[in-house]
Amino acid sequence: MSVVQNSPIQAPRRAVVLLSGGLDSATVLAIAKRDGFLPHAMSFRYGQRHLHEIACAQRIAGSMGVAEHTIVDIDLRAFGASALTTDIAVPKDRDAASMSQGIPITYVPARNTIFLSFALAKAETLGATDIFIGVNALDYSGYPDCRAEYVAAFEAMANLATRAGVEGAAVGAPALRIHAPLIELTKAQIIRTGLGLGVNYALTSTCYDPSPAGEACGRCDACALRLKGFAENGLPDPGAYAAS
Repeated sequence: MSVVQNSPIQAPRRAVVLLSGGLDSATVLAIAKRDGFLPHAMSFRYGQRHLHEIACAQRIAGSMGVAEHTIVDIDLRAFGASALTTDIAVPKDRDAASMSQGIPITYVPARNTIFLSFALAKAETLGATDIFIGVNALDYSGYPDCRAEYVAAFEAMANLATRAGVEGAAVGAPALRIHAPLIELTKAQIIRTGLGLGVNYALTSTCYDPSPAGEACGRCDACALRLKGFAENGLPDPGAYAAS
């Protein structure tokens, strides 16, 4: 009589996915799932000028079946200096040349460093070694914390400054990794990737300055890049826009 031994079922690897409620982070969540990770989504109420994106993040997390969705409350209004955390006007109707020059007033000082630090703490408590973030260095508005060099530097720091990184290295465990799968994609390529993974972009919000009802303005840098991405795919944007 032969005995067939079944291979043990391997539990999916956990990962923390930063989920803003926007197009990019929804795509990254879908990529994490495609790659076999069990995603633990994390969003932030950080004093931003609108909370529509949090409602979107909740809808996305619900529709994509995350293990849990943590919403962290912090207040970056204490530091100001950004149109997203103060009453400074959001720039509108800028052309591509203007968007490619300098760091815009919508940059929130140290935001991705703060968000990744929270994600890193969460990953340690989960025993996870993987964090996903939707930063992009091609179709982006000049943010210094959206570059590949920044992601690599944070990953190196994470492996130096955490118990998981230090003790893991001593026993040959996998190093902590910061995944930025969109870093070298255009907005059009990101949208194409997400559509192939079944992302419902109607659930997302990208606008820096939406109406009280959550309708996108269609005029800020984020809207311009998003609309350009859909147009380059020959598709209408399924998001809701305020009447012009």
